[in-house]
Amino acid sequence: MNPFELVKNLGNMKEQLEEAQSKLSQITATGSAGGNMVTVTLNGRFEIVDINLDPICVDNRDVGMLQDLIKAAHHAAMENVQEQIKGQLGPMMSGMNLPGMNL
Repeated sequence: MNPFELVKNLGNMKEQLEEAQSKLSQITATGSAGGNMVTVTLNGRFEIVDINLDPICVDNRDVGMLQDLIKAAHHAAMENVQEQIKGQLGPMMSGMNLPGMNL
């Protein structure tokens, strides 16, 4: 392999990664559970940026149900973020093997 070609390819990969990071910061997705009683919004880095709870689901006698709803909403939001990442970055990142992302 030509070492100059390798350096050129590394420069292109760096630009692609910087572009991908920029796009990830702009992605947000929301997941819900319990008929929208619980919603969780994530950014493209899978960080929680917002949680909304309908007051009807806040019952101190059934904290377990609320915990399950939060987990379910978080899972739905993660799936939505992954779909957006695939749609926006899939072609750019198709050759990269990223854990948790089936691109």
